[in-house]
Amino acid sequence: MKAVLFDVDFTLIYPGARFDATGYEAFGRQHGLAVDPARFPAAVAAAAAELEVGNDPTYRPELFVRYVRRLMEEMGGEGPGLDACAREVYEEWAACRHFSLYDDVIPALEQLHARGFRLGLVSNTHRCLDSFRRHFNLDSFITAVVSSSDHGYMKPHPSIFEAALRALEVEAGEAVMVGDSVSHDISGARQVGMHAVLLDRAGEITDLPPDVPVIRTLHALTDVV
Repeated sequence: MKAVLFDVDFTLIYPGARFDATGYEAFGRQHGLAVDPARFPAAVAAAAAELEVGNDPTYRPELFVRYVRRLMEEMGGEGPGLDACAREVYEEWAACRHFSLYDDVIPALEQLHARGFRLGLVSNTHRCLDSFRRHFNLDSFITAVVSSSDHGYMKPHPSIFEAALRALEVEAGEAVMVGDSVSHDISGARQVGMHAVLLDRAGEITDLPPDVPVIRTLHALTDVV
């Protein structure tokens, strides 16, 4: 194995208060929407279906805007401000200041880098990944980044993984994808011949592929690559 590719959101970083229940309540208030923070967990689960790529793998901002709109509706939000609110949330999601690295990220990257692995990022995002790695001081570890907004296609489309492999100058069989989504990260990587490791931080993923290593923390990654 020569290279490790990482998903970004909920693999390397997690959102802060700007995107918790009270954060969405504040977004709604700014646009004249009354939402119930207590309904946030159920709303997130219900809205998740909006993020499935389906038969159109091209990057579409509307996919993410529709997700936020559905989330706000599930929390009780309704009115003419819904679209503007959803678009503001979409734009704010790209701002690195609203996110933090998980505690296991730097130690894992240090160990992999010390072992000579080439490291890269592949993310379904409109966030600038070059700015991301500078913001979190990951430049010395991460040498290749591919975002779906720049590339044009989203995971699990083969071409976004192939672009990352070319950037790292490795073959598919020499690389492993690490991410928290079975459909986007694991299935997408395996269809181009890559290895894959599923990161299930909460231990809540039920549709686990039988032949894919599953870890709860990146501290365990060096044991399986």
